[in-house]
Amino acid sequence: MEMPTKETAIASNREAWNDSARHHKETREWQDILSAVGQRDFSCLDPTLTGVLEHVGVDGKDVVQLGCNNGRESLSLYALGARSVVGIDQSAAFLDQARELASHSPYAPEFIEADIHHLPSAMHHRFDVALITIGVLNWMPDIGEFMRHVAQTLKPGGALVVYETHPFLEMFDPESADPYRPDSSYFRSEPFVQNQPIVYEGKVEQQAATSYWFVHTLGAIFTGALDAGLHISHFKEYPHSNREELYDRYERQAAQLPMCFTLVVKQAI
Repeated sequence: MEMPTKETAIASNREAWNDSARHHKETREWQDILSAVGQRDFSCLDPTLTGVLEHVGVDGKDVVQLGCNNGRESLSLYALGARSVVGIDQSAAFLDQARELASHSPYAPEFIEADIHHLPSAMHHRFDVALITIGVLNWMPDIGEFMRHVAQTLKPGGALVVYETHPFLEMFDPESADPYRPDSSYFRSEPFVQNQPIVYEGKVEQQAATSYWFVHTLGAIFTGALDAGLHISHFKEYPHSNREELYDRYERQAAQLPMCFTLVVKQAI
């Protein structure tokens, strides 16, 4: 397979997410969130991420979520006491959904359409905490370059909190004939390619813009953060899944796989 250029992959992924936005809004989950965001203590963050954010400290802080999708997690940061919240995403269609959710909320986050590789200068050195959750790192063709741009958003002493799928899990295909046999190399260099809408459950059998899913090893993620001038203050792996229900089958095994991780890296003071 011919590798796409970085610019091609980013642009095509943007189009794919814009194509997919309507499918996400047709779910029961969307209606449930729309009803729930009016509560001041609304949060869709699970206990793992909530605990890490509480330890890092969000109360009274300026927080940015990079790759905020429909803004549900950005809105959840207010329940932890965030002073201000900015959500950044390159999908205009999902940001429309984020603003709709915010209009039903007692809070007023700012949502900005931008490619993380070309952030407005007003985002530089502005935030105490940056947040990245599941399904952000793997849309990035170059994890080192991505980390350099993320680091620019942090104030001196600021922290980047990452809650992501463990790259080891990318070796397995839960829909294959033998879902417990490794299906792909941990060191895979070419992206997974999809030409159907990006949805979290099942598949939508129709053509969509091509999306490119890049696998990054833990070593590449750590090295990217360190080369960006950040230092590691926390790292933990977990046996639970934080992605599609298809992956729940890998939980509670005698030979348990690492399924997700939390990472906190900090800017120098």
